[in-house]
Amino acid sequence: MRFSCEKALLLSAINTASRAVSAKSSIPALEGLLLQADGQLTVSGYNMQTGIRTAVEASVTESGCLALNARLFGDMIRRMPDDVVTFVSDSSLNVSLTCGDASYDMTAIPADDYPELPEVEDEYSVTIRQQLLKTMIGETSFAVSTNEARPVHTGSLFEIEEQTLTVVSVDGFRLALRKEKLENLSAGAFRFVAPGSALNEVEKICGDTEDNAVITLGSRHLLFEVGPTQLICRRLEGEFLDYKSAIPRANPIVLTADSKALMSSIDRVSVVISDKQKSPVRCVFDLDKVSLSAKTGSGEAKDICRLEGDGGGLEIGFNNRYLMDALKYAPAEKVRLELNTGISPCIITPVEGEENFLYMVLPVRLKNS
Repeated sequence: MRFSCEKALLLSAINTASRAVSAKSSIPALEGLLLQADGQLTVSGYNMQTGIRTAVEASVTESGCLALNARLFGDMIRRMPDDVVTFVSDSSLNVSLTCGDASYDMTAIPADDYPELPEVEDEYSVTIRQQLLKTMIGETSFAVSTNEARPVHTGSLFEIEEQTLTVVSVDGFRLALRKEKLENLSAGAFRFVAPGSALNEVEKICGDTEDNAVITLGSRHLLFEVGPTQLICRRLEGEFLDYKSAIPRANPIVLTADSKALMSSIDRVSVVISDKQKSPVRCVFDLDKVSLSAKTGSGEAKDICRLEGDGGGLEIGFNNRYLMDALKYAPAEKVRLELNTGISPCIITPVEGEENFLYMVLPVRLKNS
């Protein structure tokens, strides 16, 4: 196998594919990258759950296929000067890398030892702008569950119906929902659950660009195609939460808050809260204001944030981080808070524009003062 490639292009492909490489595995090949040279160079990483394959422009003079330890190969290329890298391997799996005056030798792993990435048959596919897909994942994936007891909730639900894509994440304490109208949807209604870990990688691969990404739904796997890069992951099976029934919208208390101002107030009272000293943030919603407080063995903190509307003296407690996340990811400067009772969820939506983002957070029971 023999090829030459610009260092920057090769390093970018290595970094992208390495996101799917196992840090430690009983199968040495899974700690490696698969290189396939045939007209162009393809670099693949696979950890038996998620696979990433990316193509890179290279001058291939001798076709071939082999695997290399990802960490060592990446470290070698990273340290080379900014020039053209020449890659040569022989039949004994000896690899020689040269770039300018720098050179490295290493031993490859037979390509036959590398497990094949799953093939994804095209049952349905949807095309979406990379920037939009990146945004929709970013504004929902933070609420994905980390509890393996309900594996289906360790991913996000993608639901397509009536020319609208809805992405939902839920972890038992909160729910994040983002929806967007899509053009040119040829397929009918369909839904699938994608693992949160894979979506985090898709978010990194997507650029802030109007170029399209394509999501292909197979019977057992999903394929995300973003430019020259493909990410393949398994679908999560199981009964996802019926989110439409779970979100209460007939709430009698409706308040308007400045996202940054409310975040600042929550941040101030969170100073006394830590992993060791846990406490909910106590919120008392009155006319045009909310009084926030938190008390732990470390101390006590209080603050007041101005709002629009009347909370009628409603007292309710929230996990500080869950409330902060909602305001951090809400794509709006002003948000609407919908409340009912001290044990009912709080619904947060943007004040202006279409309601394309919704966040629901469950309250924490407060101890009596």
